[in-house]
Amino acid sequence: MRQHPFRDDQLRKDIVMTRQMLDLTEYHREHCAAYQRMLTAMGYDASKITHYGGIPFLPVTLFKKLRLSSLDEGQEDYKVITSSGTGGQARSQIVLDGETRIRQQQALASIGGDFVGTERMPMLIIDCPATVKKRNHYSARTAGILGFSLFGTHRTYALRDENMSLDIEAVSSFLERFGGQKFLVFGFTYIVWKYLLQVLEEKELHFDMSQAVLVHGGGWKRLENEAVSRAEYKRRIAGTCGIAHVMDYYGMAEQSGSIFMECPCGNLHCSDFSAVLIRRPQDFSLCRTGETGLIQVMSVLPKSYPGHSLLTEDEGRILGVDDCPCGRKGAYFEVLGRARHAELRGCSEMTG
Repeated sequence: MRQHPFRDDQLRKDIVMTRQMLDLTEYHREHCAAYQRMLTAMGYDASKITHYGGIPFLPVTLFKKLRLSSLDEGQEDYKVITSSGTGGQARSQIVLDGETRIRQQQALASIGGDFVGTERMPMLIIDCPATVKKRNHYSARTAGILGFSLFGTHRTYALRDENMSLDIEAVSSFLERFGGQKFLVFGFTYIVWKYLLQVLEEKELHFDMSQAVLVHGGGWKRLENEAVSRAEYKRRIAGTCGIAHVMDYYGMAEQSGSIFMECPCGNLHCSDFSAVLIRRPQDFSLCRTGETGLIQVMSVLPKSYPGHSLLTEDEGRILGVDDCPCGRKGAYFEVLGRARHAELRGCSEMTG
């Protein structure tokens, strides 16, 4: 895996990504019968593809209806990861074998290390220990905690149990021991907000976490329902916990590992393992830079399931390419929220 995952400029990345995506599409066509039928129904012809933007996409909601797998028949060495199922929705089921999990872990280590550094830090996890106990059938939260634990030492859980009650004694003890040095705080966006920040505000407690780096992701859909903006999120985290260094990331269970991290300029970045395209919802044509549309995410990592090219139900826009002031190459973008009245059908209607 690349040690500098934001080194390639977009021209170089387009060439490499196109070849990798074509190879993955062919691999999954040969190993997943349902995916093969979808490609046939779409009239897919690899010889006509000159850019990865021409690779067919699957609607991300398809994984809530089908368990798609490119594993050999009878293979037993795999795990199933489930999405959060926000708002009572059905959960996606993603099949991961050992090779794909290793690829995802290596990519996450490379991407995360570029933002938080390669030296491991004391880590405060805004979740409960029970979240990581079910290893054969685990959730996106489990995968996120285990993934970012690569960067942590002395890992401490801030929540006591599955009732999500804040363990004030455990947090205080952690801060007494490590609060004077750089440390990592990790949690899912909504959980940090509801079970750390709001509890501290209600109890009028102020923890000194001024040396912390907070990495959070996922769960924005719930906060959008509460009309919480990203600016307010950062402001209140700083006011109650003193954390000034806050990094969001955009990612999903359907493409674990190839996350999009937020740089100090507030932009989300595509690494050399991933790409983002923005499509107009009317006809799925590609948007121009700065134009709002549906986010398509592409990843070179998935080999155990055909999840390398997915159309999400989120809206966003590409802000620029190769010229972010943070110095990272490639495209950078922003997520504007869930598309209103999103109803992506596409390949989900081809599976009968």
